[in-house]
Amino acid sequence: MSEVELVIDGRGRDLGDGFRVERVLPAPLHRMVGPFTFLDHMGPADIAADHPLTVRPHPHICLATVTYLFDGEIVHRDSLGSHVTIAPGAINWMTAGRGIVHSERGPAKAQKLHGLQLWCALPVEHEETEPTFQHVPAAELPELTIDGATVRVLAGEAFGKTAPTRTLSRLFYVDIDATGAATIELPDYPERAAYAVTGCFQVESETYEHGHMTVFAPGPVRIEVQPGTRMVLLGGDPIGKRLMYWNFVASTQERIDRAKADWKAGRFPKVPGDEVDFIPLPDDHFG
Repeated sequence: MSEVELVIDGRGRDLGDGFRVERVLPAPLHRMVGPFTFLDHMGPADIAADHPLTVRPHPHICLATVTYLFDGEIVHRDSLGSHVTIAPGAINWMTAGRGIVHSERGPAKAQKLHGLQLWCALPVEHEETEPTFQHVPAAELPELTIDGATVRVLAGEAFGKTAPTRTLSRLFYVDIDATGAATIELPDYPERAAYAVTGCFQVESETYEHGHMTVFAPGPVRIEVQPGTRMVLLGGDPIGKRLMYWNFVASTQERIDRAKADWKAGRFPKVPGDEVDFIPLPDDHFG
């Protein structure tokens, strides 16, 4: 039996103003890896000082957004009053729970923006938890060296290290920066995947290039990471099927419909300092 279960190709999406991402999850044939239900690869993109990234206030429910940058900065504001500049190497974990609104805007300066944003669905018993925002600086994340690679544990437990990021299910999220070759044994979780941001890696003598997500079968897996590769590993325990519409992820259609009605009627909280503008509810289904 092959160690590789599926390879997912990223699909280009225009988020507006010419800013494009590669959307990897959800994919038509594979919606989730552990609790992770969404992955966008942002950039690398050159952002002009007079045309910064502008993601207007928008809502989330029943999930956590996870932002991690390799280059550039994003200014995060949310309805809890959080106001944080997201910088490379820090992990930013916003638990929406029963509902939160946030905006993501670039600073008024020229920059190269490059990073990943994931969504982590919450277990049913935690879907209506109180919203929170965590900013974990780069210096607080555990790090180790495996052969020619620096390995940083961004969330959960892997390679004998546990990140301080507070999560609500058993999962892992790891950043690998390989200046030299490295042989890495994947953490033992029921569902796991790898995504090469740059470079490539090999499994069973097959090469997997950047821009594709490789989903692995259960059991031992060894990957050969090539020099110059930047990649992430992620996964965890499955938490069951989830429904998705736009920025809403939930275990029932009733909860999705309620969130749609609440956003359309203006019942979500405002974002202090960014109260005026917002993204309206779209008419078509997100996916």
